[in-house]
Parts: sequence; C-alpha cells; structure tokens
Amino acid sequence: MELQTYTKQQLALRNGQDKPQIWVAYKGVIYDVTESRLWKNGKHYEHWAGQDLTEELVDAPHTDAVFEKFERVGMLV
Repeated sequence: MELQTYTKQQLALRNGQDKPQIWVAYKGVIYDVTESRLWKNGKHYEHWAGQDLTEELVDAPHTDAVFEKFERVGMLV
C-alpha cells in the first residue's frame, strides 16, 4: 500500500494540540505516536511532535529502531 504524502505544514498540525493526532517524521517517513505514553500532549523530553526529528535523533539515547513499533502513516514531501 502506498503511503499518502504530507507537507511540513500538514505534519505541523498533528502536534497533539491543533489536532488529536500526534505524528513525527523521521528520514521522510511520518509515524503516528498518538498512543505512546512518552508523547503525551505532543511533547517527548525536549522534542515536539508535528515536526521532522531526523536531525534531532542524532543526540537521542536510542536508535532509529524505536520507530519500528509505530504505524507509518505517510511520507513527508
């Protein structure tokens, strides 16, 4: 199944504040982290949902494998 594409502006609305969905992007893929207790209210430590976290993950204490447990909802264009 081909994933729908979203712009950065559309992704920004899925921040847990403007819309109920909490999404983040990583390496061009958008993941739904709404159900994660670590993303309550769209915030995870100093990171905010609704944006591309590719560059920020360099400093994270975990690898990108953390995204494997989340549903892929789209591609960032």
